[in-house]
Amino acid sequence: MPKEGLTVTEAQKKLEYYCAYQERCHLEVSIKLNALGIIPAAQEQIIGHLIEQNYLNEGRYAKSFARGKFRIKKWGKERIVRELKGKKLSAYNIQLGLREIDDKLYLETIEELAKKFWQTHPNKSLSMRKKKVFDALKYRGWESTLIYDCLTRLEHHSNS
Repeated sequence: MPKEGLTVTEAQKKLEYYCAYQERCHLEVSIKLNALGIIPAAQEQIIGHLIEQNYLNEGRYAKSFARGKFRIKKWGKERIVRELKGKKLSAYNIQLGLREIDDKLYLETIEELAKKFWQTHPNKSLSMRKKKVFDALKYRGWESTLIYDCLTRLEHHSNS
């Protein structure tokens, strides 16, 4: 019996609300069900119901996650992939999520971020400035090759 004394139907209703409020992945739902003290057999039944009723959809979750983290937090694809893998999403769903990011906007965003980080360290040596920009972008999950391209342009621009 669940610790809160919830029936399967009550737990199901709680989870429907939980999933309707915001996109969730299977892992988040499992954690929530464990916290509610729901037994594994009932968890499977509830998760099955949530999938059938379209409350739970990992493809939709991956798309929403990738769009949001890119748009709001300005994360690069490497960080998005790492986070989605941590949530146990399939490679297929991760790729589905990444397709939500417009290539042109992606490149514009890294340029914008690189310039911003470059301008925050005007009194540093060139090598230190490049390191600061590289580290800041790498931490946010941007690809090294794209970062180096931006640094080359920034260095060239500041020398001219």
